[in-house]
Amino acid sequence: MARYSVEKKEWILRQMMAPLNRPISELADETGIHVVTLYSWRRKARDSGVVMPGNGKGSNDWSSAEKFRVVLETMTLSETELSEYCRSKGLYPEQVAQWREACEKANDQVESRQQYTKEKEKQSARRIKELERELKRKEAALAEAAALIILKKKANAIWGDGEDD
Repeated sequence: MARYSVEKKEWILRQMMAPLNRPISELADETGIHVVTLYSWRRKARDSGVVMPGNGKGSNDWSSAEKFRVVLETMTLSETELSEYCRSKGLYPEQVAQWREACEKANDQVESRQQYTKEKEKQSARRIKELERELKRKEAALAEAAALIILKKKANAIWGDGEDD
């Protein structure tokens, strides 16, 4: 098992972080470190709360979890600190503001979806009741028609066909 210096590991992790956000495959080719090791390092850094896409995508293409981490990290920062943070990550303060607004509205969307789903469920329940009533009515009509046919056959068997007269 190869050991890597702390400095080299930190340099690689900085390469994965914004603003560079270099893809892991590119770093593996450049450094000769196995891809699995790099993914493991990235996962450990993410688990410790570091925003680290490491996928080569721009900040607008980051996952919602990564955007949420940025929002959490910047929640208590002043405007000056936020600007400095954004410069270090290759972001714009407007992006962070949009992401924060999206996070704040996330539950509103869930509530409206739940309300829409409830309404659809009510409509479906009404339609099911309607169809069940119609099915019951048709079953009763079919049973009545079957009974009439049987009675007619029995009457014909007992009294004969009325057409002989």
